[in-house]
Amino acid sequence: MGNKKVLLGMSGGVDSSVSALLLKEQGYEVIGATLELFTNKNSCGNTTEQDAKKLCNTMNISHDTYDYKDLFKKHVIDDFIHCYANCKTPNPCIECNKYMKFGVMWEKAKELGCNYIATGHYAKTEYSEEYKRWVLKKSKAGKKDQSYVLWNIPKELLEHIVFPLADFEEKEEIRKIAREKHLKVANKPDSEDICFIPDGNYKRFLENNSAIQPKEGNIRTTKGEVLGKHKGLYHYTIGQRKGLGISYRVPLFVLGFNKEKNEVIVGEEKELYKSEVLVTDVNLLLVDEIKQWMKVMVKTRYSSKEAEAKIIQEENKIKVVFKEPQRAITPGQSAVFYVGDMVLGGGKID
Repeated sequence: MGNKKVLLGMSGGVDSSVSALLLKEQGYEVIGATLELFTNKNSCGNTTEQDAKKLCNTMNISHDTYDYKDLFKKHVIDDFIHCYANCKTPNPCIECNKYMKFGVMWEKAKELGCNYIATGHYAKTEYSEEYKRWVLKKSKAGKKDQSYVLWNIPKELLEHIVFPLADFEEKEEIRKIAREKHLKVANKPDSEDICFIPDGNYKRFLENNSAIQPKEGNIRTTKGEVLGKHKGLYHYTIGQRKGLGISYRVPLFVLGFNKEKNEVIVGEEKELYKSEVLVTDVNLLLVDEIKQWMKVMVKTRYSSKEAEAKIIQEENKIKVVFKEPQRAITPGQSAVFYVGDMVLGGGKID
């Protein structure tokens, strides 16, 4: 097996394009792969695939597109719908990374005789002498670091993953390289939305693609007072204050849901804070199990700050006890545990 042969996931964006350049400079034999994951009805022609193909041609890199729409629907879109149907707020990028970019793409890489796969994520893998294993670490990109969405990669895969952008601090550095090398995608805007919902309207997506439909119910306080009607549970998220259409003597926020009674539960801001949470679907990268209380830093959303906590494993769940109560912890989102700049592991908030 060619030791330096790598399958690079290419979206046609600037990050994966510069990753191709960097890998070639580092002596890798690069094969470009674009995963076709969903049908974009709003797009006239697939610019993702076209941009990636053109770029590979200019670099003399072979490129193929692989149709994984069925698997993407099964693992990512159906999970997205299932979460909202059960009053949870999903993060589809995390499922996509597990099953697609670091699942089927790795299978494809092995088929092609590659020893590595690479993506344009801002994260880092390296061998840790302290832990005697390959570890996933934060990149140098600060707020743009993406280690949070990579916690559920299989740990045995870490030694086969290359993140060429690990040591860049600013996106502008990536764009500068692209401009210097005359790459046409140098100024292509970042994609911020959920890829399969390009207009960002997830409520309409759910109504058009699932059995989830507007169904009125009560908005009720934790004390039992009914304050008004809601438009369907999937319209609301924990911590939401605006758009509730109710008035009360103090500001009220969404605290949670009663699915059986089709009710949105609201309360005061102080009721949004929690000191403990249980995490399921656990994937540990740094250790094999956590038998004793362990101090870590925890992120409960991609954009949230890390919070101090201690964790312990209880069968196949992890109990998290925060040093300071945390606001608006949301079932369905991921809790990711850090030891320094290393990802210990993570799981889904129950």
